[in-house]
Amino acid sequence: MSKSLFDLEGKVALVTGSTKGIGKSIAEELARAGAKVVVSSRKAEACEAVRQELEAKGLAVLAKPCNISRKEELEALVRFTQQAWGRVDIAVANAAVNPYYGPLAQIPDQAFDKVFLNNVKSVLWLAGMTIPAMAERGGGSFITVGSIGGIIANTVIGAYGMSKAANHHLVRNLAAEWGPKGVRVNAIAPGLIRTDFAKALWQDEARRREREANTPLRRLGAPRDIGGIAVFLASEAAAFITGQTIVADGGVTIL
Repeated sequence: MSKSLFDLEGKVALVTGSTKGIGKSIAEELARAGAKVVVSSRKAEACEAVRQELEAKGLAVLAKPCNISRKEELEALVRFTQQAWGRVDIAVANAAVNPYYGPLAQIPDQAFDKVFLNNVKSVLWLAGMTIPAMAERGGGSFITVGSIGGIIANTVIGAYGMSKAANHHLVRNLAAEWGPKGVRVNAIAPGLIRTDFAKALWQDEARRREREANTPLRRLGAPRDIGGIAVFLASEAAAFITGQTIVADGGVTIL
């Protein structure tokens, strides 16, 4: 019997920013689909806690802390994965920052630079560290987590949105470059998801109710709404999809 198109058995996945929220959901769902997964975030304790939690569920998971804004730490994370499990078939660039909340004209240079270092440059670094080896083996999947902030305007997280728009175009360029070698590169653009990262946008009850009322599905997203999309993009089910940004926002951007 042929295996499911969504089966990731025998694959190795690396997910940045994967100890909570969207990243953790992605790591868990990739592992449930059969992949061996390396989880990572800045804090070693958080990494170990998630490793133990997922291992207790019978999933193949290792963990290594990494600050994605430091190139040498990202290199060490990729090297750790390769040494532990031989390769990286699926790389997910999820880790991101948003240190500033307010009008663009007032954003400090340091905050702007931090957003683009973490949210764009580090994604390009990770791609450069993983995609060439995927190409040598005949294929692989590189996924970055964008945002609908990179598609529609926002008056308080403008720089973050700009960085995610750059992510969306980065995948198009990488997909064009590496498609001939069998590597697929895609992005997921979540809407408002109930995570600690997005707390400032949903913990205010009035703002939350307004967003829910303006969302066709009449609810905010949950991390698990995103995990399955990563499994799809990493699997043979998405074998003919590359250079795309898949929006998961409950319908917000269609209005």
